[in-house]
Order: sequence, then structure tokens, then C-alpha cells
Amino acid sequence: MTERGKQIGMRSAVFEDPPYIIGNSSVAGEKEGNGAFGRYYDMIETDPMFGAKSWEEAESRMQHISADIAIKKAGLEPQDIRYLIAGDLLGQLIATSFGIMNLNIPMFGVYGACSTMGESMAIASMLVDGGYSDYIIALTSSHFASAEKEFRFPLAYGNQHPLSSSWTVTGSGAVVLASSKGKWVRKETSYVRIVGITTGTITDYGIKDSMNMGACMAPAACGAILSNFKDFGIGPDYYDKIITGDLGIIGQQILADMMKGFGYDISGRQMDCGTEIYHNDIQETNAGGSGCGCCAITLCGYILNKMRKGTWKRVLFVPTGALLSKVSFHQGNSVPGIAHAVMMQAEESVSY
Repeated sequence: MTERGKQIGMRSAVFEDPPYIIGNSSVAGEKEGNGAFGRYYDMIETDPMFGAKSWEEAESRMQHISADIAIKKAGLEPQDIRYLIAGDLLGQLIATSFGIMNLNIPMFGVYGACSTMGESMAIASMLVDGGYSDYIIALTSSHFASAEKEFRFPLAYGNQHPLSSSWTVTGSGAVVLASSKGKWVRKETSYVRIVGITTGTITDYGIKDSMNMGACMAPAACGAILSNFKDFGIGPDYYDKIITGDLGIIGQQILADMMKGFGYDISGRQMDCGTEIYHNDIQETNAGGSGCGCCAITLCGYILNKMRKGTWKRVLFVPTGALLSKVSFHQGNSVPGIAHAVMMQAEESVSY
């Protein structure tokens, strides 16, 4: 393992002053509220339009609500936040740009497809640890209808999806990260710290089936997890849970098989947000949930709750993304994947 300051191995970084998660929010749609983690969400909206006139505007409103809840739970005001790092699945990040405009927070827009929550948290953590900000909010969202319109077919078309396809989650999650040197408004909210990251690489196995995103993303998840193990000199038993973003039933099994091929059995401690979020409802959601909001609301609702209670002390959070567009798909290109790994630890267990 090569080390130079905060650089660990080939793809990872470790933080000298690990940022605290002092506020988090999860806003979900009705279908998600009826799923496995409904009781953990801050807000469940039964109106899929969120009172708006278009699906895109609905997603923007959802994102604004999520940011507002997270900032208030951190005991802060928008003007206290130095930077906002966010993105979504829509063209030119319009859900984000229109959603957070009125907050008037300096903003970095990022795109990692469904891995965007991991990407935004990683960049935010580096900025906090580097001393460039005391408070940063990392945020993302997805909406079933806006994603169908963007990537597949209009809802009125009524097309059938194959069993390998997933159901885009309607949800938005946000976390407020704070420097360990910042002023603590509510100490009890600083129960989780981000101690390190492993940045994803674009991984392409030549798969062209856009309806089987789990298969497209699983190799990237495998690469990120393996790099995390290698860079930090650890193994699966270091973590209480290894949680991927939205591989779904098929992608999760592919990941398990690939990891076994490299000599690691993670099946006993690995969880996938997409597989779990809808109770494996194969009748409607096929392979499970997907979208930026899938792992975001699972993290901000369920996962952080488990860590706060001490059920899990060390979690490797690995959001996954399929890097395609309508243009690339119709031009016959394959669907590359990417995954970013974020190392989270309960405050009493911050060393490795």
C-alpha cells in the first residue's frame, strides 16, 4: 500500500479530521413509503407531482424540501452552508439547479448517475477535511416519472419492462457535513463520521442491455470494494455492512459471484438498497429499486438510524451508477458503470 499524506493506495483517501454528519433528510414518494424503510423517512409525499405542473418541477421541489429539512435538523440556516454539492439524473442537472436555486448557496453540480450520492459525499468530505468549509450539504434526487421520460418511454406509452429492469425511486436524500473544528449546535447529531473514500473508475464490460443496469454496474462495485480492501489493507470482516446502491436482485448476485472469484465472500454482510427498498416486490418493481434517490433515502433514513443506535459501527457505502444517455444508447454504445465507496464509522470507532 502506497501512502503519501492523505493519499492511500491507488484510489483512496483518508481524512485527518473526519467530517461529521450533523444533519440528514429523506423525502420519499408514496410507493417508497410503503416499502421496507418507510418508517425511517422524514417525509412521505402522496402527491407524485409535489404540487407542481411537471415531473421535472416535482423533482426540483422534492430536492428543495430535502435540503431544507437537513439544514434545519443540523440547527443551521442556508447562509451557514459554505457549499452545496448535488446532482440528479436529468439533462444538465435541471432538478438540482431549479430545486436549490432559492437557497443561494455556492454550488458544485456533479453527475455520477445513480452513484451521485457517493460522489457528492466524497467531494464534500475532502473539502471539509481540507479546511475549505465548516459546513457542506451533499444532496441528490430521482423521480420515477421524470427518469422514465428522460431514459425510457413516456408513461402514457405503457411499455412492459423485463424482469431484469428496475423501478426508479422517487426520493431525495441530503446530508450536512461539518468540520470537527466547527461549532456544534446539537452534539447528538454528530454520531457518524466519514473517515475515508475510494473513488470509482469507469468500468465497461461491454453490456448493451440498458434494462439490466445491475449487470452493468456490478463490475464497478466489485472494483471499488476490492480497491478499498487493498488500499486500506483490510477485508470484508472490517465492516459490519457493505451496502451497495442499486444493483438490484440480479446485480447483487453478480457482485457476490465476482467477489468470490477474487477470494472474498461478502454475502453475509452485503446489502443492496435497490434489492431491499421495495420488499423484493417482483410483481411491480422486477429487480428492485434504482435511481439517485434509492441509496440516498436509504442512507439518510435507514442506514444512519442503524449507525446512530450502534447496530452498525463501520459501514462501507457504495453507491453505483450506469453511465448511459439516450444518445449513447441509440448510437449502439455499451453501458459503463461506476461506483464510489464511502467509509462511515460511528464516532466511538473512528480508527482503522
